[in-house]
Amino acid sequence: MANTATIEIGGQKHEFPLVEGTENEVAIDIKSLRAATNGFITLDSGYKNTGSCESAITFLDGEKGILRYRGYSIEELAEKAHFLEVAYLLIFGELPTAEQLDKFHADIKTHSVVDDDVKKILDAFPKAAHPMGVLSSLTSALTAFNPDSVNVDSEEDMYNAIVRLLGKLPILVAWTMRKKKGLPLYYGDSSLGYVENILKMMFKQPNEERYIQNPILVNALDKLLILHADHEQNCSTSTVRITGSSHAGLFASISAGISALWGPLHGGANQAVLEMLEAIKADDGDTKKYMAKAKDKSDPFRLMGFGHRVYKNFDPRARIIKKAADEVLGDLGVVDPILDIAKGLEQEALIDDYFVQRKLYPNVDFYSGIIYRAMGIPTEMFTVMFALGRLPGWIAQWREMRLRKEPIGRPRQLYVGATERPFLPIAER
Repeated sequence: MANTATIEIGGQKHEFPLVEGTENEVAIDIKSLRAATNGFITLDSGYKNTGSCESAITFLDGEKGILRYRGYSIEELAEKAHFLEVAYLLIFGELPTAEQLDKFHADIKTHSVVDDDVKKILDAFPKAAHPMGVLSSLTSALTAFNPDSVNVDSEEDMYNAIVRLLGKLPILVAWTMRKKKGLPLYYGDSSLGYVENILKMMFKQPNEERYIQNPILVNALDKLLILHADHEQNCSTSTVRITGSSHAGLFASISAGISALWGPLHGGANQAVLEMLEAIKADDGDTKKYMAKAKDKSDPFRLMGFGHRVYKNFDPRARIIKKAADEVLGDLGVVDPILDIAKGLEQEALIDDYFVQRKLYPNVDFYSGIIYRAMGIPTEMFTVMFALGRLPGWIAQWREMRLRKEPIGRPRQLYVGATERPFLPIAER
């Protein structure tokens, strides 16, 4: 392969270097395009063909259904690692030793207390407020309680900011749900593991002396958090990086990522799945009718939770979490018509020629919604749980961007508005 690409404009040829990644991905380096061509730019709405950075964190091949964190397959990590190990891997580049992991967890616990004044901010929100709006606001508010800027040239400063955020965000997540449910706020139990503590903070009832952990739920949540921990340069991750490129702090950058994740085309997809299932239930629960509507191009109905814009085959995360979903439903023995509809859609889609030929298989959002529903997590909280899982990936991306001293993000545009025109006094308009 040649090591340059040639672009011809107006009879003039311009050469640009090719850059190859470690997985043989190739990019055309066009950073000198405007200067070399006297102002020409590329136009790529949605940045689907544009690499915004070089990154050593996550490799994704949608055509082959491959997802790896720092070189480790998602299948192996989900089977053999715990969430905190994966978080350490993503952020610092290597799996931790036992000593490193113990210290990491202990340091997170040290910061697992939120200033009591944050409760006053939470109290100001009505119960009807969407949990993602609440979480984004509370995360941004943490900046006020931690005003010192992070010195990115200091490993100690960077590390302390990271464990502080990993310690405090689960509290905000649990408080957001407990506020929604009208339960008293709870700080958790420092004797528990990271994921076990999250479950206890969310579900412990005020009238029970002990909260009994269900190992199947712990395992399912641990896997869900691992599967959501990073996913290359998606909308929210790119938002974190471009916000951080202005040298905005870690909390502010993560708050921006939470807001980007909120949308139904991104993190809100698992909430959209449950809303779709509710709509089907309200219409007599006829799954065959809605499968037919999904195949009718003239029908505006869209079957949520099937297929993926990146994976052109089976979502590798869905293969893993489907097993966990089956275990959760089997253990809890939940009787829920919504979950029955979900299982019906899954079974039909896996054998229907239309869906099989187009590789429109159930994705991770479909199964995560089922698990969260079975666990008793309100639908509006699903995207908040996604944010909790994505936190180490966002931190890793922010840290990498700052350590690489990447320039401030500043995309170009192709202007299509009015050309220069004179100002008319208001009486003449």
